[in-house]
Amino acid sequence: MVISGLPAENREFSPYTGYTRDHWEAAADGLLRAAWRWATPGGALLDLPGPPSASGVRSDGLEGYARTFLAAAFRVAGDGGKDPYGWLDRYAEGLAAGTRTPGRDDAESWPVIRDLHVQGQPMVESASVALGLRLTRPWLWDRLDSAVQDRAEDWLRGALRHVPSPNNWYLFPFTVAGFLESVGRGDAETARARRRGLGLLEQWYRGQGWYADGDGRAFDHYNGWALHLYPVLDAHLAGAADTPAVRAQPHGARLRAHLDSHSLLFGADGAPLYFGRSLTYRFAAAAAVGLGAVTGHTPLTPGTSRRLLSGSLRYFLDRGAVDDAGLLGLGWHGAHAATLQPYSGPASPYWASKAFVCLLAPAAHPLWTATEEAAPCEREDRVLALPAPGLLVQSTRADGLVRLHNHGSDHVGPDEAESAAREDPLYARQAYSTRTGPTAYGNTPDNHLAVVVAGVRSARRRIHPLGAGQGDGWGWAASWHRPVFTGGMPMVPGLRVDSVTVVRGRYELRVHRVQGAPEGSRAEQTGWAAGPADAVRSALHPLHGWDARDEVRAPAGTAFTPWALVPRLTAEAAGTGLYAALATLTAEPDPAPLAAAVTDVRADADGIEVRWAEDGSLTRITFGPLAVEHLPTGLVPSGSA
Repeated sequence: MVISGLPAENREFSPYTGYTRDHWEAAADGLLRAAWRWATPGGALLDLPGPPSASGVRSDGLEGYARTFLAAAFRVAGDGGKDPYGWLDRYAEGLAAGTRTPGRDDAESWPVIRDLHVQGQPMVESASVALGLRLTRPWLWDRLDSAVQDRAEDWLRGALRHVPSPNNWYLFPFTVAGFLESVGRGDAETARARRRGLGLLEQWYRGQGWYADGDGRAFDHYNGWALHLYPVLDAHLAGAADTPAVRAQPHGARLRAHLDSHSLLFGADGAPLYFGRSLTYRFAAAAAVGLGAVTGHTPLTPGTSRRLLSGSLRYFLDRGAVDDAGLLGLGWHGAHAATLQPYSGPASPYWASKAFVCLLAPAAHPLWTATEEAAPCEREDRVLALPAPGLLVQSTRADGLVRLHNHGSDHVGPDEAESAAREDPLYARQAYSTRTGPTAYGNTPDNHLAVVVAGVRSARRRIHPLGAGQGDGWGWAASWHRPVFTGGMPMVPGLRVDSVTVVRGRYELRVHRVQGAPEGSRAEQTGWAAGPADAVRSALHPLHGWDARDEVRAPAGTAFTPWALVPRLTAEAAGTGLYAALATLTAEPDPAPLAAAVTDVRADADGIEVRWAEDGSLTRITFGPLAVEHLPTGLVPSGSA
């Protein structure tokens, strides 16, 4: 179902998407209208239909209130307080009802905020409540009875007094404290919460605009919709850009740096990259783009920003993200269980409301008056190496596809054992794209190098980056990992895999050195998972070390197709061996075969040289120590491959 009430397309100012600011307002109103049909009589809980999350039904109802409140707050605040549908009156009534007797088992009471492992989810929602109240202060908070204000403060302070999850959750008490200080209710407790949140952000910042989501190496969409959004929006709402102390804060500059790479993670069809957890938040992936446009912390032109924002919103509205009841369902396009986490409940998708931050730009803002421009992936083939997070971005103009090669993001905590049983397909794969998703847990994994020992396929958990770089039209990234197993011994002593990806155009050169493989084991490389009816084509071609090839089925499909095929290469493995292949994922109508892309290969256990057919250039990879170079034709020494 497409949201009812959307205006007609405007292709004059929006030649790529047809969407304008009016479409964004109508989308917000349509989502709110549908969600409020499931409100309790007092409006404190929105009990949307669907299976409950691990936190329980009452917490899910609070989630429905809080996350939709964000959409309403952006909608009303961005229009200078105009509220034609009376959304803020409903949220004011719900706030009064929910905070009257927190923790009581009745029709309206909100759950109290506890520690992460006790009753933690309400802490997440407290940030949305606080942010909504801050955005709409003149029209909601300032008109509340003082007793309701006091009750709301008491409930919100639970976020300041309990233990968050050791990641972006520390920005929830930071946001609550920011609201309380903005309404004259700050104290030593709020100051501590703000210092703690900002201090952790400093520790988690890794460079190039990327934060780790905690002390480990989790890099994903939380960068945009949480780690950048909360501190930058906090400063913007405070009007603090006029004070020297806040001008000196680095968060705006970091958002600008992040958008240099983040803006390339959207395909020509508007799809954000399918990578990492909480993907059911969908077009929230574009929140950082809107935030940059609103605050001025962006390298993007207004026309490019709107192209990315509206492209992402339209992508999901056109592909079943909104169900027949007008609700955002649990999944990606439509329902898709493998996209979800245990904390996903019926209202979880409404963190997508963060994308409506773009509405804080008024109608006369250049974000809405400039003509849409092409997205970065539509302008030229791009390769972008990101050594800080260990990622390599590859996009091709001909088909608008964006691919991410993962050599640095693993979502394994620093105190967590590398158990294969906890392998996460949303982080463990070598590559992700805007047109494909990983196969489900239990199916043959796509984009994976496995060592198969005694019939058990290895998993990839903790990823150790070895570097990344780029040149003119090409780039590389590398990492190593210890294969781990679900059956028998969890690890094989001395077993290690070093992996290098080199990209140019649509081609991916994947090279692995396996060390310490026991006798009788096998190596296995898979490519992209694609459905038989998909417009994209996946191929995998052996260059060195492989002795067999086939295709395997993934009957559980992916978020993009209900059933998929995965190309696979296999070979015997023992001791140290080097394995190289070409992979491709393309939507070009008649792509040349992979076998024609390379004219010569020379390899041994320590390295490989590959000559490219297109221009005679040479890619050379050596191990111990790792070195990757790409030589144009005129610089290739005689006697090379």
